[in-house]
Amino acid sequence: MRTFDLNLARVFVLLYETSSVTATAEALHVTQPTVSYSLGKLRRHFGDELFRRTGRGLTPTAGARRLYEPLQRALAEIEGTVRQADDFDPGTMAGRFTIALSDLGEVTLLPRLLAAARERAPRASFAIHPLDVEDAESKLWRGDLDAFVATPVLTSHRTVRIPLFRERYVGMVAADHPRITGSAVSFPELAAEHHATVHGPSGHAVPRAVLAAHGLLDRVTVDATRFSMLPYLLEQTDLIAVVPEYVGEVFTASHRVRLVRLPFEAEPMEVALYARHASSRSPSQRWLVHFMADVLGQLVSPAQLPPTTAR
Repeated sequence: MRTFDLNLARVFVLLYETSSVTATAEALHVTQPTVSYSLGKLRRHFGDELFRRTGRGLTPTAGARRLYEPLQRALAEIEGTVRQADDFDPGTMAGRFTIALSDLGEVTLLPRLLAAARERAPRASFAIHPLDVEDAESKLWRGDLDAFVATPVLTSHRTVRIPLFRERYVGMVAADHPRITGSAVSFPELAAEHHATVHGPSGHAVPRAVLAAHGLLDRVTVDATRFSMLPYLLEQTDLIAVVPEYVGEVFTASHRVRLVRLPFEAEPMEVALYARHASSRSPSQRWLVHFMADVLGQLVSPAQLPPTTAR
């Protein structure tokens, strides 16, 4: 019976998750030729090419896809057992964590995270980077990020997606809006008003898509880059904006704005946490992922409430 080196399993899993010899070498702190040599041993051991080079990096073969799940699961169990004595203790250890958030995340999620961290991990500190969905996964694998929170669904074997909560959409207007005075806005009213929308690298594209779906993009007067500027803009004008409801509730607590029901249902968005696979996380990163999922997973948007209790 041929023996199988555990280090080869690590190389295989990382090659599968990163699609890159370079990223795998960086994660293992070895040279690229070392990874290439290990890949050669893997190919000989399994009698399969395992990965083919394409314009998008290394693409796994059917044989590699069959091998990935059992090897990843076995490696995670082994490394989890080995690392039990090397866990991160948030009560006594200092940790510096780098997280990417959209401006909405900074306004609504970051205060909850920091309040909980002050109690659970008093020596932890955080560096917050602006979210750019185009390169967030690459930054995660380069070690520039420990985790990020995003609404777009990124389907990649390189990262783990952990759903946190769901959000529905509402309209937001100035508290003293001259025409929209009730708790809901009709479609003719919505079509008659001018709108403020947001575009940018955070990937939160649903509000503009909703307007486009109903032929209202020509009613957009302001197309800005950050959601956090909307309450400042709306309380000074008669514009209307489509926003996630939980975010809108945060804004109404500190600005002269209010929320109104839309005349149609927009597909609720799901906010999710993205991180490395468990087998590739350091002890402190494992703690961070569990901490963020616990704190942010407790958020209950009105979109999650039963119809009888949703406002």
